[in-house]
Amino acid sequence: MSDTFQTAVLTGASRGFGRAIAAALVAGGTRVVGIARDERELRAVRDELGEGFVPIAADATDEALAHEVIRDHRPGLLVLNAGATPHMAPLHEQTWETFSRTWHVDTRHAFVWTRAALREPLAPGGVVLAMSSGAALNGSPLSGGYATAKSGVRAISGYAADEARRAGLGLRFVALLPGLTPTGVGAVGVAGYAAREGVDRDTFVAGLQPVLTPELVAKAVMEVAGDPDSAAEYRIGADGPSPIG
Repeated sequence: MSDTFQTAVLTGASRGFGRAIAAALVAGGTRVVGIARDERELRAVRDELGEGFVPIAADATDEALAHEVIRDHRPGLLVLNAGATPHMAPLHEQTWETFSRTWHVDTRHAFVWTRAALREPLAPGGVVLAMSSGAALNGSPLSGGYATAKSGVRAISGYAADEARRAGLGLRFVALLPGLTPTGVGAVGVAGYAAREGVDRDTFVAGLQPVLTPELVAKAVMEVAGDPDSAAEYRIGADGPSPIG
């Protein structure tokens, strides 16, 4: 990985999937510029990973930030992982504000960074991995607009891949659709759906076996990022990435 990508930019780098992806990239010799809102959590990641991790405490939906970071750091790899925790409730118990929360973070930040990657642009050979969700395929009736927000991320990645081809930019855009996991944001979903089914958390998680972990997601990111012949999108499960279509 270090021979291919000297520098990566990773959004949502302070916890969950992002933290595991940062650790895998740094271990592989890639310098990681990690972006998240919480400065304290980012410092903890820096303490854990060392000088190979460069923290930036900022709002990943900031358009000026995206252009500035790409210009300053010239990454070969962008991993767009930032996202809001959805409000778990059935449709009729949502408000417009709770329903649309993930659109304003997950989808908006994917749009901002993808647009910046095309307009700067990234150097030929660059890769943009956008974290969508299995919910984009299967729906998620308790998480408001989450499934549609992640469908938007998936669509943005596909649109960008086509524009990069049309412009001859030599860039790869890939959407990753991980399944439900009992850690990070997924823990909220697991709790909500366990309650909906009238079972305890452990019983519900037993039905998810084999369990997808952040470390397995990070492994899939490394595999897809390093494959110059990768597909346009992948389901991510405990058994690794599976091309869609």
